[in-house]
Formats: sequence, structure tokens, C-alpha cells
Amino acid sequence: MAIHQKQVLSLQQKLSPQQIQMIKLLELPTVQLEQRIKEEIENNIVLEEVEPQKENEEETPQQISVEEYLKEDETPSYKLRANNFSKDDKPRQAPLSGGRSLQEYLTEQLGYRNLSEEDMRLAVYLVGSLDEDGYLRRDLESIADDIAFTLGVEVTPARLEELLKVIQDLEPAGIGARNLRECLLLQLDQLPMNTRARRLARKILSSYFEEFAKKHYEKLISRLQVSEEEFRDAIAEIRHLSPKPANGYSDGSSDAAPYIVPDFILDYHDGRFDLSLNSYNVPDVRISHRYVEMMRDMVSADGRVQEENREAVQFVKSKIDSAKWFISAIKQRRDTLMRTMQEILNFQQEYFKTGDQSKLRPMILKDIADRTGLDVSTISRVVNSKYVQTQFGIILLKSLFSEAMQTSSGEEVSSYEIKNILRGCIDNEDKRRPLTDETLMDILNDKGYCIARRTVAKYREMLGIPVARLRKQI
Repeated sequence: MAIHQKQVLSLQQKLSPQQIQMIKLLELPTVQLEQRIKEEIENNIVLEEVEPQKENEEETPQQISVEEYLKEDETPSYKLRANNFSKDDKPRQAPLSGGRSLQEYLTEQLGYRNLSEEDMRLAVYLVGSLDEDGYLRRDLESIADDIAFTLGVEVTPARLEELLKVIQDLEPAGIGARNLRECLLLQLDQLPMNTRARRLARKILSSYFEEFAKKHYEKLISRLQVSEEEFRDAIAEIRHLSPKPANGYSDGSSDAAPYIVPDFILDYHDGRFDLSLNSYNVPDVRISHRYVEMMRDMVSADGRVQEENREAVQFVKSKIDSAKWFISAIKQRRDTLMRTMQEILNFQQEYFKTGDQSKLRPMILKDIADRTGLDVSTISRVVNSKYVQTQFGIILLKSLFSEAMQTSSGEEVSSYEIKNILRGCIDNEDKRRPLTDETLMDILNDKGYCIARRTVAKYREMLGIPVARLRKQI
């Protein structure tokens, strides 16, 4: 076949590197933005962090006009909150305590057991195979294969079973179990069987665990031939046991529990809202004057560059361009965040005054997109993993969006209102005869909310409420 050459005209949509950078910055919450800026400062030599100005110290502006790309403002405009703190304020650091990991605690206990050197190595390997809840989720045959590959020791599953029993005899009780039933039984075995309730609890777990897990209480009472009071005492003994024996032990690190850092700060006083972007820990960045002066020295008055300086000028210019794009993306991020949050505030003003969820209006992403003139995907990136601090607590922006439900009178209400009614019905139900989804649907329909049973089940699952059978109590 002959080779032909032809021109084809086509339209394509492609994102520029600047747009991609803006999208990625828009998704970042405040804490990650701080890390991202510091990372950019490390990677780009022309970027530098602006030191906070001291009191009574004025900065003299410098006029720079080497090239258009060398122009840079002294004060970044994306900084919204000034660090106005008194000199008497002393920085306080939260004390961080390093805990002992579960593996270290178990290994220390193994040291008091009369184990050979090889058994000790195998037992420590088993301890290292426990998950964060203290369970051994893997089968012993697979662990034996791993030991042969990593330690070079041939071991049978039966020998590992014996060592596992040693581990299961350690503290905390229930450690090394392979399932929930074994975990609860191990904890009961370490308690004295001096009461009828404990003996009955052990019989329930050992012989009727499936019925107990499914809460077939009437069937269990009939099979065990016990009174309802005796059965209730046995269930209380089981509930005192821990399904996760490793709880209470750290992972060995010194990191404190994560805290939520709000992205927006909303104050309400004297009937007025004051919305601001939380940028307390976000550093100011600018283009270093050192490289600006370097460019000035290498570029002549008529804009020409000598041959030996051409490569250096090109390198510094590319870094300056990258820095300007980054600073511009941060500014654009600020504008987009504030623009979106302001429209959310305007839409949900009654809610932000009191924090009453019943005053939440039905709101979807498209509502805010239409008000801001932005794309729905942009609004989605703004509200994802972002929080606003209000006078009644820190709120996840995504939780403010809800579907609209129509009542029998034609009025539109938020799905939050239906969820609150649903939760109230379940909280006040008779736990001996919990309300089924069908019954809950009838109650809501009687209140004027046109809702299907599958929608009731969806909202119940969103609230973290189990089905009626699992809510049953004696």
C-alpha cells in the first residue's frame, strides 16, 4: 500500500499544566496546603517564605523592571488573616506522649515464658502477624510458608498452634484470636466461672454463637431452658467483653490524635456574618530578590543575554515562571473558595444563625454552581474534605448538601429533616419489638412525607442504625 500524507483538523480539549495545578490545589484542605507550599519552596529555588514583619518595622518597596515575568508583589494578596498577636503571647506546644505498641508489650511478656531461642523467634513472628485489633487473620499454613521463606525455618502448623496458645494466654485477654467467637471465649476463660451468668454466657458463645449473633433471643431462651432474667444477666456478661482486645494500645508512634483544622472561619454577631479563610499556618511566598538581581546582572540594558549566561538565564526564567504560576494558582484557589463559601452561606443563612438542622434547605451542588457560575465539578472539589468553624461547632461542608423531598402538601423539605424524624422514632421505639422499615415508612407517610421503604432503609444505613432484628433487646 502506498503511504499518503494528509492534514486533519480536529478539536480537542486539553488541560494546561497551570489548570492541572489549580485543580490539585483546590482539592487540598488547609493542612495539606501548608505542606504543599513548603514542598514547592523546597523544589523551586526562586520561591522563598516571607518572614512575618515585626512591629514598627516598615518594608521599603523595591521597583524591579527587568522583564515582565520578573515582576512580583511584595505582599501576597492571598493572605487573608494577619498574625496580630501580642508580644506577651507565648507559643504553647501540645505535649506528645509516645506509647508502647502492642507488639512490644507482647514480646516483653514472651520474655518471661520458658521458650527456646527458636520458639521465641517463631512466637515473635506470630505476634508481628497480628492486625491492629489483635486478631490473627491469616491461617497458620500461610504463616508457616512465610517463616520458611523469611527466617529459613521449617515449621509445622501444629507447632505454630502450640505457640499461638502461649500468645493467647498473654495480656490483654483475647489477643491472638482468629475470630470474634474465639476472642470472647478467651476472655471468659480468664475469668472465674463462679456465677451462673458467666457459665451460661460461655455456653451461649460455645454452642449457640450463630443464634446469639442474629439475636434470636426467644429461641435461645427456649433451648437453654432459662428464665428471661437469667438470660439477660448472661448477655450483660458478654457485653462486658471487648471485641477488639488491642484497643488501648498505641502503634508505637508519638503522633497525637489528628485534629480537624477548619478551612473557613464564620463568626456571627449583631446579626451580621463575618466569613474569612483560615490561613493561619499557610506561609506567605514570593520570588526571591536574590535571583531577580542575578537576572538583572546577566541581562543587558537592551535585553540581550550573553552566550555563556544563556543556559543559566533560561533555567532561572523557567523557575520564575513556575513560581508565578504557583502563586497565581494559590490566589485563584482563595478566590474560588471564598466565592463558593459565600454562596453556601447566602443559601443556608437560617441554618448558620442557630445550627438547627431542621432549618437546612435542600441544596445540591448544581444550586451553588448556578449561583457562582462555576462548574459542578469545581464545587465538588471545593466542598470535599473542607470544614467551616461556626459558633456552634466545626461543620463538614459536604454535610450541608442534601436532597429535596416533597411532602403531601407539595412543600420541599431537606432529607435531614426526615432523618431526624427517623432517628427520633427509632430512639423511642420498644426495643423488645423494634420498628421495621415497613412500619417506619408508614409512620413517615402518616406525617406527610412521601417516602418508599427502600429510601427508609437507605437513610437508616446512612445514620448507622442496624436493621430491626439487630436492634432487639431483652
